[in-house]
Amino acid sequence: MDASQFRRRVYRLLLPLTAGVCAMALVSGCTDSDPARADATKSASPQQRPTSAGDLQSEYQAVIKNVLPTVVQIEAANSIGSGVVYDDKGHIVTNAHVVGREKTFKVTVATGEKVLGASLVATYPQQDLAVIKLDNVPSGLKAATFGDSEKVEVGQIVLAMGSPLGLSSSVTQGIVSAVGRTVSESPAGGGTGATIANMVQTSAAINPGNSGGALVNLNSEVIGIPTLAATDPQMNGAAPGIGFAIPVSMVKTVADQIIKSGKVTDSGRAALNIIGRTVVDDSYQPVGVALVGVTAGGGADKAGLRVGDIVTKIGDTRITTMTALAEALANDKPGQKVEVTYLRDGAENTTVVTLGEI
Repeated sequence: MDASQFRRRVYRLLLPLTAGVCAMALVSGCTDSDPARADATKSASPQQRPTSAGDLQSEYQAVIKNVLPTVVQIEAANSIGSGVVYDDKGHIVTNAHVVGREKTFKVTVATGEKVLGASLVATYPQQDLAVIKLDNVPSGLKAATFGDSEKVEVGQIVLAMGSPLGLSSSVTQGIVSAVGRTVSESPAGGGTGATIANMVQTSAAINPGNSGGALVNLNSEVIGIPTLAATDPQMNGAAPGIGFAIPVSMVKTVADQIIKSGKVTDSGRAALNIIGRTVVDDSYQPVGVALVGVTAGGGADKAGLRVGDIVTKIGDTRITTMTALAEALANDKPGQKVEVTYLRDGAENTTVVTLGEI
C-alpha cells in the first residue's frame, strides 16, 4: 500500500464510552509473585531479557505492576475515557476529544476506587491532547515514566492500558506495527479534526474508551497515547489490529508547555496561515483548497497568495482537500520554504511560501 492509499483509509476515534453503559468495578492488574524477579526483569536490557513463555509472562506482569497504577479512568459529562498520570502534582495527560468542552471531571485512580474531582488545565485540539489536574492529590499517587520516541522500533512488544468499553485497568498486548504514520481524525466521528504526524501504529487491541490511555514498552515506559483506530469502509466496522497512538515526544512537548504556561506557546507545527475549504469540480470531486481567509503578515500573505486562490499542490504532492493539505504540511517545520501551486482566475501559478506556525 503506497502513502496515498494509506491516507485514503477511514479512521475512527477511540471515542470515550457513553457513561452508564458499563458500570464495572475496578479490574485489578496482574502482579509478579516474586518482587525480586520483577525488579531484575525491569532493569534487564532488551538483549538480556529471557525469552521463554514463563519468563515473558513474568515480564508482562512486572510491566503491568509498574505502569497500570499510573493509568486512570476519566468521566467527562456523558462519556468515559482514559488518562495517564504525568507528575506527582496530580497532572493527567489525555486526549482533547476525551475532555471535549467540559471543565470538570471525575477520575478514578488505581491507588483506590474513590472517585476524585479534576479540573481542566488546557486542551490543545490541534494535536488532540489535553491536561487535567486532580483537585486533591491522593497519597501514593504514582506518575508514569515516559520513554523516547527515537527508540520506538517496528516489532517491539507493547501493552495498551486503559478503560475500553468502561472496563477500567484493562490491558492488551501486541507489537509496534509501524512508525511515522500521518493520520487525520474525522470531526464527523467526534474528533478534533487534527492531523497528527509520526503516529505509532500498533496491533494491540484498542477500543472505545482507550482514548488517552497508555501504550507501554517492556521497559515500563509510556511510548504513546492511544487515540485512533482504523475502520474498514467495506465492512463498515473496525479493522482489527490497526490502532494509532500519539508519539511520546509530542505528548511531552505539549504537556510540559500546558503545565508551565497554561497553553501551548510553541506548537512546532507548520502552517500556511490561511483559512481554507475544499472545493469540488462539476462531478463533485475534490480538486483543491480555496483560500477564504489569509492571515495578514503570515506565510501565505507574504508569498502573495490571496482570498479566492485555489491551492492544488505543495511541492510535488497533489492537494485536493483540507485534510490532504494538513497531511502535506504535517512533517514540515515553521520557517521551512515550500513551493505552492495554485489557481487564480483559472490560470496556474506557483510561489514559494515560508511556513508559519499553527
